[in-house]
Amino acid sequence: MSDFQERLAATKATLDKIAADYAPAVFASSLAAEDMVLTDLILRNKLNISIFSLETGRLHAETLGMLDKVKETYGTEIRLFKPEAAAVEAYVSQHGLNAFYDSVEMRKECCRIRKVEPLKRALAGNKAWITGQRRAQSATRTELAIQEDDATHGLQKFNPLADWSEEDVWHYLRSNNVPYNPLHDKGYPSIGCEPCTRAIQPGEDVRAGRWWWENPDSKECGLHVVDGKLVRIKQAV
Repeated sequence: MSDFQERLAATKATLDKIAADYAPAVFASSLAAEDMVLTDLILRNKLNISIFSLETGRLHAETLGMLDKVKETYGTEIRLFKPEAAAVEAYVSQHGLNAFYDSVEMRKECCRIRKVEPLKRALAGNKAWITGQRRAQSATRTELAIQEDDATHGLQKFNPLADWSEEDVWHYLRSNNVPYNPLHDKGYPSIGCEPCTRAIQPGEDVRAGRWWWENPDSKECGLHVVDGKLVRIKQAV
């Protein structure tokens, strides 16, 4: 596990750098496996990095249950950002509760209302934000950098686990007794909103269960793209 120890040390160094040089900084947690690794590293080491999650209104009960597990384990409450009620009501009234199944455009609009707009509020006033994205997760993330210049939000974006493997993530969780979403044990390696996530079959891509009715190249919610395009933002020098 020498390679893993090197990656872990590099991740810790990145988090230390963020806490020291980019305060105030925030970590956007989906409460999934990768994000529980970062949650543990941040809270266990008492780093000056706040944590928030986007409560879309359509999350699994198991995902919401992770909020209590984090509080019980670390004595810390994760701050929640929710979509604007009026925007949700307008979307449902005009298009229907599950219109996201009808087209990519309708799905992205739902994601915009429930995720992208709340994210902007969550990032406001910060110098950097952190994600649990990894290159191995999907075709849209193969060029992911550890640090990126996020001009859209006017801050630095860090992906400390970019070069971690699925095995790395689970080795860390199990070695450190970190709580994780029970859906992972039911075939859900990637977890989003309940109606847009399914369990995957053996051999499928880890994000195959996200928006499974769409082409793999379109499988992003808009949190990690620029101007609606599936491109990586500029890697920071």
